[in-house]
Amino acid sequence: MELRHLRYFTAVAEHGGVGSTARILHVAQSAISEQIHDLESELGVALFDRTNRRIRLTYHGEQFLKDARVVLAAADRAVANVRKSIRGEIGTLTIGFFVGGTGTFFSRLIKDFRHRFQDVQLSLVEMAPGMQHRALETGAIDIAFTRPVQPAYATLLRSEHFKTEPFYAVMLRSHPLATKRRIFIRELADELFILNDRNHSPATFDKVITLCAEAGFSPKIGSTATVSPGVIALVEAGEGVAILPEGSQKLSSDEVIFVPLADSTAFIDMVIAWSPQNESSVLRSFLELARKRRRN
Repeated sequence: MELRHLRYFTAVAEHGGVGSTARILHVAQSAISEQIHDLESELGVALFDRTNRRIRLTYHGEQFLKDARVVLAAADRAVANVRKSIRGEIGTLTIGFFVGGTGTFFSRLIKDFRHRFQDVQLSLVEMAPGMQHRALETGAIDIAFTRPVQPAYATLLRSEHFKTEPFYAVMLRSHPLATKRRIFIRELADELFILNDRNHSPATFDKVITLCAEAGFSPKIGSTATVSPGVIALVEAGEGVAILPEGSQKLSSDEVIFVPLADSTAFIDMVIAWSPQNESSVLRSFLELARKRRRN
């Protein structure tokens, strides 16, 4: 039994005869009659009552018609879903992000994607950049908004620049430098630094160390924290000052202030990264939308 048997059967049942069905489908009556005969032979039962001039379904034919319609509808859905899959309109996508690094563009992008691709099952996973790179390699996530990919993963992952964030000095409002409009990082040479843990945020950690080296000093590291909210909490506790990207400002409180750094190299990139081994049509659809939003 093939789908064409079911399609001819349902067409004859719905149009009330072989002749009318043949005209509508532009198929020879003999071809339709042959397909119906083959179907009845395979089932071992008559599906149509041919005693009258206008054929009609037998009791068994009425029962078979119900199931035939279900099968044909399922087949049509399967074909439609494959075409959606080819266009990247159906499937799953797991996106990694980190607090303090996404900004308002991320929420707008996610809402836009959900609206456009309602058949895609979207999952959002919060994790630090260092963890994101490992998760991309293993396939735990499909794509990530992250910091520049570390050398160990450079040959395994693809990435595109998304935006550049300036760095800010984070300090208590009572700090002597808190009233300045901008400061150079060398002005913090005698301060105790609170840094992002390198295992979780290697790019940010390394960039801060490089900025200090370019300013002629090595920072005195007092504490580290896994994520930016932890860094800010330690600043609030009076444990030192910190250097964080612009996006971390939304995590701030009344106790601390963000002062822009004046150094020309005081910035860090955010990238979109993914594994080419796990690239799918859905991922490409998301990338296309993200690129469009980035240009706007």
